[in-house]
Amino acid sequence: MAILGEPALISDIVDPLGPRGDAVVSEAIVPMWRQRLRIFMHNKLAIASVAYLVLVLLFCYVGPIFYHTNQTNQATALNVVWNAHPSAQHWLGTDSSGFDELGRIMYGGEYSLTLGMLAGLITILVGTIYGMVSGFVGGVVDTVMMRILDAFLSIPYLFLLISLFTIFSRSTSFLIIIIGVTGWWANARIIRGDALLIKKLEYTQAATAMGASKFHIIRRHVFPNSISNIVTVATFSVADAILFLSALGFLGLGILPPQTDWGTMLQNGTAQISNGYWWEIYPLALIFILVVVAINYIGDALRDTFEVRLLER
Repeated sequence: MAILGEPALISDIVDPLGPRGDAVVSEAIVPMWRQRLRIFMHNKLAIASVAYLVLVLLFCYVGPIFYHTNQTNQATALNVVWNAHPSAQHWLGTDSSGFDELGRIMYGGEYSLTLGMLAGLITILVGTIYGMVSGFVGGVVDTVMMRILDAFLSIPYLFLLISLFTIFSRSTSFLIIIIGVTGWWANARIIRGDALLIKKLEYTQAATAMGASKFHIIRRHVFPNSISNIVTVATFSVADAILFLSALGFLGLGILPPQTDWGTMLQNGTAQISNGYWWEIYPLALIFILVVVAINYIGDALRDTFEVRLLER
């Protein structure tokens, strides 16, 4: 160390640059994707939910490859004992139609999960576009679009679905389309609120003053800063679509036989529970409830994951 009044030695001078002339960085910058992954992994319930959901997907889509059962032709199942107790031949017994119950849960899960995810995707796409356009454009356009939305929200949703399925066809494609195009109303309000807030921020107003188009501002500013709510709403939309599909099946308006879904199976199992055939409702009810709960936990974790304020600068 140099003494006061004496010239400093070369070894006493601290070079702010590295040995190759690079600036010394005290702390490496953590990539944004890694920060988000760390936030998500911090939520133990979300990790357990993802693991459970993966197991259910493998169970429904890969399980039938290893557990072969007849689920499409009831005629060949007539020689099987109806409502048979669980055994080595039928691990969860048979239902009131003679179908293997375990295989039926897999078969119904394919339709419930596939239709639910597709309908949820339609829901979030339509709701996001509608809400962003309404909130960002504002003025008369926003007023008219919101009044239309209020009129839709005043209609009881489940009764609307029942009416539509009573009047029109109950095909698989129709189920997806109807649940998808009628389930976005509440989502559009949430996205509209984000658009109203973001368009008043300074960087959005600066982009407008520099001549940026509305489409450019929505694409570069409104959408990226609304991604937290969009991802969360999308996750919940899938859970809602599965619930509504199951509710229709429980009311007898689900997929037409020999196809089935979890709601239709629960309705059939409820009719047999008084006879002591517990295997026709309890295993499926447990799987179904945990799937919906797991999706909701994942949605909560994704909301925190995409929250900009939780990321390091």
